[in-house]
Amino acid sequence: MLAAMLIREAMPDDWPSMWAFMEGIVRAGETFSWDRGTSESQARQMWFPKPPGRTFVAVEADGTVLGTANSVRNHAGGAAHISSASFMVDPSHSGRGVGRALGEHVLEQARKDDFRAMQFNAVVETNTRAVALWRSLGFEVMTTLPEGFHHPVHGYVGLHIMYRRL
Repeated sequence: MLAAMLIREAMPDDWPSMWAFMEGIVRAGETFSWDRGTSESQARQMWFPKPPGRTFVAVEADGTVLGTANSVRNHAGGAAHISSASFMVDPSHSGRGVGRALGEHVLEQARKDDFRAMQFNAVVETNTRAVALWRSLGFEVMTTLPEGFHHPVHGYVGLHIMYRRL
């Protein structure tokens, strides 16, 4: 775990550092369900949702961006009390607690924003580290869409829908 890590709201000036690692994750197409050809401008627009959505970065004391997350209202109307979130950690900082810290932060913020639950719509089942992390933070796999994700290495694999009450 990084002792000097800070999680804060992302600012427009953070984007170049964020995109520097996000682009590789998107292009690899192994853990994230965006089109592998997503442009930088499309990614920026999707990653910075309009309120009540939020975007966060985890940074080291020197300002290095380690990872990022966003949270959004998952549904409207009678289901507007359900949130969702997405996460990307710079692979060069993987295994250092960045994802866990972002996950804990997003969950706490969703509680403060009066959401009652969080639902992840698309967790690739072969992303075992993410699945284990989300389970350790109290999420359950509610269902798996068989062959819901076309993985560039493993072919068609399941796509988990995960949930936890806040």
